[in-house]
Amino acid sequence: MTSFGTNISSAASITLKGFPELESLEHWLAALLLLLYAFSILGNTLILVIIKEEQSLHQPMYYFLSLLSINDLGVSFSTLPTVLASMCFHAPETALDACLAQMFFIHCSSWTESGILLAMSFDRYVAICNPLRYSSVLTNARVAHMGVSIIIRSFCMVFPLPLLLKRLSFCKANVLTHSYCLHPDLIRLPCGDTTINSMYGLFIVIATFGVDSVLIFLSYVLILRSVLAIASQEERLKTLNTCVSHICAVLIFYVPLVSGSVVHRFGKHASEYVHKFISLVYLFVPPVLNPIIYSIKTKEIRRRLQKIIVGPKF
Repeated sequence: MTSFGTNISSAASITLKGFPELESLEHWLAALLLLLYAFSILGNTLILVIIKEEQSLHQPMYYFLSLLSINDLGVSFSTLPTVLASMCFHAPETALDACLAQMFFIHCSSWTESGILLAMSFDRYVAICNPLRYSSVLTNARVAHMGVSIIIRSFCMVFPLPLLLKRLSFCKANVLTHSYCLHPDLIRLPCGDTTINSMYGLFIVIATFGVDSVLIFLSYVLILRSVLAIASQEERLKTLNTCVSHICAVLIFYVPLVSGSVVHRFGKHASEYVHKFISLVYLFVPPVLNPIIYSIKTKEIRRRLQKIIVGPKF
């Protein structure tokens, strides 16, 4: 029987493949990814600073937006080290423990984002369907409890993943498809039985993403029913307009997620480029687009951004 220490030492390093087929375009691809990182980090940092400084934004919806921005920064910083190493410095190898740690933070951030989007949908439901009770239902203490609960849920769900992988022997070629470590990619490397890993991975996807997406959908069914009861068409459009930013954030998160899951489960013969492209969209697009969407659709954030860019008027 292989010892725990032997299991780990047999996979002392993991090679992150990246895009060797696009070697001639590698510099352009690296520049594009660095640009996306810059937009993500700058955009989400600005959102946090504006919400902190703008008193009118000190309300539940924007507290959840702050959590979303912090989480998006976490996604960017989780993938940044290995992407820089493999794409810019041609150092694709990483230690197994570092790879498992990165996998944990990437997936934990994904589960957290799903929970935050669910909390934001609840905020929209209360604001539209029960506006008179909004301030009593979504108190600062309750918002804080919801935020902590989301983080604890994500941690508890994802924490077993690296432990389940570390118990296995890695005796195959330790080469991953992407420039970062993801569970569906890592689970292909062990030569032992990965049934438990696969079943647990499927369970937490259904228990979190599945349940969250259904609850978000139901909240919007109730919101739509409430909006259709408003007599004035102008008021209906005005009310729905308050949900546009959140709907866009949900779509840019869940569409790549569902697409990636479908391709992984049923597209075994799909080109490797398809898997890599969907993964890039899933990890890079939401952190870049979320600040842009909320900056465009939120008057206070847009006005504050204009002051930062243009400068104070004398």
